[in-house]
Amino acid sequence: MSDVANIRKQLRIKAGSAKRLYKEHRLYQKEEEDLKRKLDQYVADNAEEWDVKNTRRMLEESGKMITDSATRLGAVMQELRELVLAAEQEPELAQDEELMKAKETLEEVSV
Repeated sequence: MSDVANIRKQLRIKAGSAKRLYKEHRLYQKEEEDLKRKLDQYVADNAEEWDVKNTRRMLEESGKMITDSATRLGAVMQELRELVLAAEQEPELAQDEELMKAKETLEEVSV
């Protein structure tokens, strides 16, 4: 496989990964907000201890997943930036559709 074809393929893969991880990261953040509201409501209503404890455990797990998804997203974004820079050095890819999409993804997903 030629170098240009390989770069084009990697641009598509990394851009897709970045979008997926960004979406996942946002979902975990939303889940954490929802769980905080739910926990506050349980505490205010003097709900059963099991409900409060379980919600706290789920909230803690969401926090861990936010950290994990942010780390993975950061790594993919760095790889994508480096790949875009490499692609810009190739004259054949100057106006390539995959390169343009990768640049759009970098702008959309900038964390």
